Amino acid sequence: MTPSSSLRVFLGRHRRAVIAVPTALTVLIAGSWAATAVLSLPSPFSLIRLADTAPSQQGTLFPARNVDASTKPAPAQKALQALPATVAWKDGRKDTRQFLADTHTNAFLVLRDGQLTHEWYRDGVDAQTRHASWSTAKSVISLLIGQSIAEGRLHEDDLLVDLLPELKKGDAYDRISVRHLLDMSSGIDVSEEYSGIPLSGTPRMYLTTDLPNFIKDNRTLRFPPGSRSDYRSVDTQLLGQILHRVEGKSVAALLQERIWQPMGAEADATWNLDSEGGVEKSFCCLNATARDFAKIGQLVLDNGRAGDRQVVSKAWIDRLSAPVATMADGWGYSAQWWHPSGATGDFSAVGIHGQYIYVDPAKRTVIVKLSDHGTQQDEQETIDAMRDLSQNLHH
Repeated sequence: MTPSSSLRVFLGRHRRAVIAVPTALTVLIAGSWAATAVLSLPSPFSLIRLADTAPSQQGTLFPARNVDASTKPAPAQKALQALPATVAWKDGRKDTRQFLADTHTNAFLVLRDGQLTHEWYRDGVDAQTRHASWSTAKSVISLLIGQSIAEGRLHEDDLLVDLLPELKKGDAYDRISVRHLLDMSSGIDVSEEYSGIPLSGTPRMYLTTDLPNFIKDNRTLRFPPGSRSDYRSVDTQLLGQILHRVEGKSVAALLQERIWQPMGAEADATWNLDSEGGVEKSFCCLNATARDFAKIGQLVLDNGRAGDRQVVSKAWIDRLSAPVATMADGWGYSAQWWHPSGATGDFSAVGIHGQYIYVDPAKRTVIVKLSDHGTQQDEQETIDAMRDLSQNLHH
């Protein structure tokens, strides 16, 4: 997506979280630095820079905590081969290179049986480039939660307000459990939709410089916890804050220690914060290389193992591999991972602007696609294209 001068931070709908800062907000805040401070928003200058930065690189504009590369990096063995000439696209087929171009792809990697069979970058991007994860970070949070559960420090039936007692309200909110947050069934009323100046909902959560207070100020419910599922980024933000509380470490530190190090990450990553030294934006905003995102997919494909080490329990991989809820458009959902319509055991992490960590256990294939595709992301069509590639890759 080419950033516009209308100060668009990011747009989307349903599972991708909608955030936009229109010209009206530019007018509102550009003349008053004090106004942004009162609203716990970045400065007008920061918002203008955000508008002029591609979504894939917006992570460079926020404070961040570092995630160091593994001391024992484990590059994937290369067995490079050509991709199929065409892929399934809508009602026909499309030239594969044209598919990558038309969906504004920055990086496209394929792992087959743990080997890197294809690695493509657009001009100006390479294997060292860090890309913003957007909501694929939610699926990483899931793995960290699964580790805490396996180690007995957390349980799916634990209540949110027992873990974060400062959030107690004395009403139905207090019945929200870790399971509800994992499967997006908390009912918390923090909208994913955008219909005006972003002073509430996920747009505000993305921009706020004070996430703990945002969470406290947004404890109303749209429906009783557990009664249905409806995608809400606030659920993942709460999971991140739970991790920090029960583990006594930042989300970035947990990622470094428990996933990045043992899986052999090749490069440093960063996780954006609400403010300097503050709280990770757990619902988005992990910045990493395409190869290391692919390692996450391979870790899941290998039932949580990296080499001879069980990094994430197989029980947790089984948990996220089987859909337990149905979201909009008929997509399944389980523990922060998507099961797109037509799934036959395959599933994916998905982020706005076309970010995917696609896992096809039957074909032992992982596909990473990192993009700047914009608000109409052709998500089902892209999943179908990756399924087609997975089916037709040579062994």
